[in-house]
Amino acid sequence: MKTKTIFSCQTCGYQAPKWLGRCPDCNSWNTFVEEDYALPSSGKQKERTALYKDEPVLLKDVEVKEGQRFKTGISELDRVLGSGIVKGSVILIGGDPGVGKSTIALQVSSQLAKQNHTVLYISGEESVHQTTLRAQRLGYESKEGNLYIVNQTDLELITEYIKKIKPEVVIIDSIQVIFDPAVGSAAGSVAQVRECSGMLTQLAKTTGTSMFIIGHVTKEGSIAGPRVLEHIVDTVLYFEGDRFSIYRILRATKNRFGSTNEIGVFEMCPAGLKEVKNPSEIFLSERPKDVSGSVVTSILEGSRPLLVEIQALVSKANFGYALRRAQGFDYNRMNLLIAVLEKRIGLHLETEDVFLNVAGGIKIEDPAADLAVCVAAASAFREQLVLPEAVFLGEVGLAGEIRSISQIALRLNEAEKLGFKRCVLPRNIVKNLHAKDIELIPVSSLKEALEIALKK
Repeated sequence: MKTKTIFSCQTCGYQAPKWLGRCPDCNSWNTFVEEDYALPSSGKQKERTALYKDEPVLLKDVEVKEGQRFKTGISELDRVLGSGIVKGSVILIGGDPGVGKSTIALQVSSQLAKQNHTVLYISGEESVHQTTLRAQRLGYESKEGNLYIVNQTDLELITEYIKKIKPEVVIIDSIQVIFDPAVGSAAGSVAQVRECSGMLTQLAKTTGTSMFIIGHVTKEGSIAGPRVLEHIVDTVLYFEGDRFSIYRILRATKNRFGSTNEIGVFEMCPAGLKEVKNPSEIFLSERPKDVSGSVVTSILEGSRPLLVEIQALVSKANFGYALRRAQGFDYNRMNLLIAVLEKRIGLHLETEDVFLNVAGGIKIEDPAADLAVCVAAASAFREQLVLPEAVFLGEVGLAGEIRSISQIALRLNEAEKLGFKRCVLPRNIVKNLHAKDIELIPVSSLKEALEIALKK
């Protein structure tokens, strides 16, 4: 077996024969690490080729049978995946340390085992005893189902276990500790992560085994290892939230078998992750009353409407240079809306510090929240209360006009469920709407909306 020394970028996986200060592929600095790379022998290559050999077939001859998906038993996770797990799919789960990656993986394993699915849990970072203790804390009963647990990091042995047990689902916890003896570099290196993930993906596709792979994240929030890891798998799930918050948001950034707009909301409890059925109610549960700068809007995350609170604080700049800060909302979009308020409405915000926050840790990309942001900023600047029990919907244009938004019926239904009595929305979409318990207040311009929204 021939061995050579290469330098690999730990961010993107780019390889070079000598050390480089800056990666020419991803432009990262000081990310090259020296690795010993062993080329697989010809016999090993032939063995792997024979293992994954498959003959081409005509697309018209492929039969798509029912039952290609199965439920995990966790409805929030099924929503994000797109109605369940697809057989033979590879799902990558990433997130900060302590956010709940291993917890949800073990909960999925126990739920599937209770449904008589055979599950193999590969615990590379914990012993079998430690994993069993954690499973008992999460409420798993050892008498139920076919859940196999093993502490192993050798890829060849893991492949043998999969062939022997023939599980329907395999959990890899985590990919950074798995190593292939045929690759000369250490576990967790770019070469090992790339080769191991590629081998596991090929194994999942050829055997029809669904696979969950847990990946650590870097300081920048991206999954550690080469970028090709996210390209290989079918679905990439990210846990948003930190260890000090009790709420977790599961979001799909890539999904070959479903939408990438759906989210799942969980609450971290002593017994594991608990599903949040009505996240809108939780996000608004601590909303202050009779305070300026607080506005409620409805955003869409896939097919799910969420009511969130927009908070704004406007104060005099002390040093002549106005600060702009946004948490959960696009910073450039906020500056654009502030410019519209200054030019079209006449608010003198050039000497004011403006701080914007989306309560609950939600990140908003829906343009329907533009009107709520403008109303919150104007309310905080003028120290005037906002129209009570009202929801504000609409996209704001550069001319100060209120533009139409999509899926208005879903947003109104969510507002009615939580007891809101009024909704300020674009005039163009009111024609065919029929609301029972909520008053529709159509507006065509931002100036008109502010006159209605702010109390005198």
